[in-house]
Amino acid sequence: MNASEALLKHTRPVLEIVDLSICLPTGADRLLAVDKASLSVLPGQTLCVVGESGSGKSMIANAVMGLLPQPHVRPVGGKVLFEGIDLLTLTEPQMRELRGRRIGMVFQEPMTALNPVMRIGEQIGEVIDAHIVIPPGEKRIRILTALADVGLPEPELLIDAYPFRLSGGQRQRVMIACALVLEPVLLICDEPTTALDVTTQAQILKLMRELQQRRGTAVLFITHDFGVVSEIADQVVVMQTGKIVESGPARSVLNAPQHPYTRKLIDAIPTGNAQRPRTESNEPFVLQVQDLCKTYRSGNGLFKRGRSVQAAKDINFSLRRGETLGVVGESGSGKSSLGRCLVGLAPFDSGRIFFNGRNLAQGSNFRQAAAGKIQMVFQDPYASLNPRHRVGAAIAGGPIAQGVSKTEAMARMTGLLKLVGLGPDAAERYPHEFSGGQRQRIGIARALAMQPSLLVADEPVSALDVSVQAQVLELFAQVREEFQLAMVFITHDLRVAGQMCDQIAVMQRGVVVEYGETHKVLGDPQHPYTRKLIEAVPRLAEPTSRQEALV
Repeated sequence: MNASEALLKHTRPVLEIVDLSICLPTGADRLLAVDKASLSVLPGQTLCVVGESGSGKSMIANAVMGLLPQPHVRPVGGKVLFEGIDLLTLTEPQMRELRGRRIGMVFQEPMTALNPVMRIGEQIGEVIDAHIVIPPGEKRIRILTALADVGLPEPELLIDAYPFRLSGGQRQRVMIACALVLEPVLLICDEPTTALDVTTQAQILKLMRELQQRRGTAVLFITHDFGVVSEIADQVVVMQTGKIVESGPARSVLNAPQHPYTRKLIDAIPTGNAQRPRTESNEPFVLQVQDLCKTYRSGNGLFKRGRSVQAAKDINFSLRRGETLGVVGESGSGKSSLGRCLVGLAPFDSGRIFFNGRNLAQGSNFRQAAAGKIQMVFQDPYASLNPRHRVGAAIAGGPIAQGVSKTEAMARMTGLLKLVGLGPDAAERYPHEFSGGQRQRIGIARALAMQPSLLVADEPVSALDVSVQAQVLELFAQVREEFQLAMVFITHDLRVAGQMCDQIAVMQRGVVVEYGETHKVLGDPQHPYTRKLIEAVPRLAEPTSRQEALV
């Protein structure tokens, strides 16, 4: 043990949680959201709290920030010591003084956390105004410096932009700027990279490491992805149904997990191993896309110059029955726009789409020609399900609208609920009564109710826990084999694409820059952009930690 490690060993923790218990409302699936949890974070250290949805990890973060929805969800035991002060004993005004100034937080969904009608500079300025009084000129300099620190381009322009003008990765950087503008000693990150594409995630993780090293900030990082843990963690705490089941140095937990639940989470990470090439198929083509182009135009007026973005340019590919094509790329690459064109949710400018040999014309003719045989599974199943419709009605509604008798549609619905792992009682429940993974299963069942020939899945697992993601991917594979579907699987994660797809099309700024069999694209990528995506994927490499000797 060297001198610096010995010094760190005797450093007082920035955050120390001792036997924390948090109760849930009456009627919940368990009594305690968090059950006697203990952990500590040292200055300059990153502690990752890992677990599935419902494990209680976000409850710990909210308890530290004083954001629990009391009185129904509240601490009922233990201590939360920040710099030796028990936060659970502080009043709300005292907690407001700490939030932002001494403790910063980065939330999972920046578009929800940011005010859509306030400019970026104003939102960061609010954090400053809540704690200190400085002249407007100095405040603007601080805001510009904060935006530059998180690697945002042209801060002078972004300071006056609204959140919707920014990409997902840029909005998350703004959230980090808000959290760090007053240089807090503790930063809490609640799933800050879950739905980001792999390159943006890599940039955010690198940024957070650099800021932490520069400022010595203690970081409590909440995630479900052990790939992310491997990239940034010094210490790891694994939670299951409110209890800590394993903790220790990152290297020990990752390379020699002791608890079955930890091993389950690690095993659920997609391997990225390429699909074995299939034997030459004689199946007919279900989908053929020729020279497809799609451009978005906006802002063209008397005093404003129009802006155009080419989301798809000269796209060509074909797909046989039983095959899966993976469309891979970063946010803004055009992959979701391509998917919307394929199902008729967005018009395309030129090119042709042949479905089962039939040319799909634009507009209402497209839907008539498809006859419900092209279906889509969306990224957010909660937003795509009507919250006022029971699940059974949502699944059976499509076939009934196509002329299928109610008796047959309901029988089909019951069979599909069983297929996706839900009981018949699920038919009488509403979407909000299900978890995210269960809602995605319902979305798959609703799509299959139309007995489609082509299924377009748009980022269907990007926001799911790794264990739930593994279950849903297994379900997709089962459905493809059982129904011999052609599938277009849109994803930003090459690990998922490698596991699911026979062929991969890599998109960048509306153009397919690489296309071929999965094992060739992943095993010997030809385009620099493909290599960049592969290199950005978090891997379970042995982490190096300067603080593992502390335990």
